[in-house]
Amino acid sequence: MAENINAVTSGAGPGAKPPNVCFGCGEANAGGMHLPFSHDEAARRVIGEFRLGDRYQGAPGIVHGGIVALVLDEALSKVSKFFGLRAVTAELQVEYLRPVRTGQDLRVEACNERCEGAQLYHCGEIRDTHGRVLARAKGRFVTVNVDRFLAANKETGK
Repeated sequence: MAENINAVTSGAGPGAKPPNVCFGCGEANAGGMHLPFSHDEAARRVIGEFRLGDRYQGAPGIVHGGIVALVLDEALSKVSKFFGLRAVTAELQVEYLRPVRTGQDLRVEACNERCEGAQLYHCGEIRDTHGRVLARAKGRFVTVNVDRFLAANKETGK
């Protein structure tokens, strides 16, 4: 699990959302990363601050490239909420600029570049505490009909 620099709490009660089982950010996924994100409404940016432990390394002391891509995908996907939409990743392009080290304080930020119909184009970066860009991504997300998506999950027993 990622070490959360800024603790995030979630509540339950009447009208609560179903459990979030996402591997990247879901608190209901016991084996997940539990990445915390916030939304800066004024700047329309998604922000996450955390450090990743040794369990996420590829080479010794270096976060695995797939995990770096996952962190960027998580941040980018959350930008769609500024539009009141649910969207899934259609394409993700990651540029690895510097090693992302385990145990290092990280900040990921993501924002929207443009929208074209049902397609949303988001971008984001992972930076270290000195502001150096370690990795960046661009992604294309396609909006989904939530009711149809949930109905399909019910049919498959998910």
